[in-house]
Amino acid sequence: MIKDQNFRQMKLQGLTVEGFSRAAVQTFWRIAEMKLGFDLGGQPWEFMGTPRWFISHTHMDHLLALPAYVARRRMMKMEPPTVYLPQEAVDQVRHLLAVFSRLDRGKLPCQLVGMAVGDNIELSRELVVEAVRTWHTLPSLGYIVRERRKKLREEYTQLSEAEIRQLAQSGVNITREIQFPKVAYLGDSTIRGLDANPEMYRAEILILEMSFVAENHKSESLQRFGHIHLEDLALRRDKFQNKWIIASHFSTRYNNAQIEQLVRQRIPDMFDGRLKLWL
Repeated sequence: MIKDQNFRQMKLQGLTVEGFSRAAVQTFWRIAEMKLGFDLGGQPWEFMGTPRWFISHTHMDHLLALPAYVARRRMMKMEPPTVYLPQEAVDQVRHLLAVFSRLDRGKLPCQLVGMAVGDNIELSRELVVEAVRTWHTLPSLGYIVRERRKKLREEYTQLSEAEIRQLAQSGVNITREIQFPKVAYLGDSTIRGLDANPEMYRAEILILEMSFVAENHKSESLQRFGHIHLEDLALRRDKFQNKWIIASHFSTRYNNAQIEQLVRQRIPDMFDGRLKLWL
């Protein structure tokens, strides 16, 4: 396999989280087992086989690799991919692909699906993705990937296995569907994106941005750029029920050592070891 871009990989909750995220540079993520990715600021050759991508917003560091991704799949005779993105951006992104197609003199087949807050996409019998509202400097969305399971209805829980089996064989619907948030992806947003979507605090894996970590950048990050500050997380410690919290998208104003030092000064136990810095 060709290695053309560096990215980090981590095994969490039986899932492989892969990607890279640095503010104004590139952001791209993939959950291989779910056959989906988030944002296309970069597109490693190894990620080309992933057929569905969910775009949070259209800043270049989150979208720039889209034409290359589509072109590579066509060159390798793969099915056209499906790309979900804020509905406000669909026409402009379609125009972008058309311009690249003329420059490249090659087709760029791709299904663009506009998403609004509350829209749900069924990926399979087990997985569904919901678009949720976030707060950034242009139209943006976060995404929650839920796992669907069947659970015995409450009124049948006291029955024996034989009685339950008999009911099922007679055609009675003995189960109900329940959904568990497996992965939540915030994209770029102020902390309001989490507070307005409390299910994100309960997802097994939460991928969020934490662009600013220095004390003197608090006001700037909250009011101008639509991003999250380290202090936002520290003040909401009790809300995070996630098994893993991946903090990423750090400003290029800091090097990795500074990020590590400042975060550990403010949150020494790293939320009982659940907080991971994607450096």
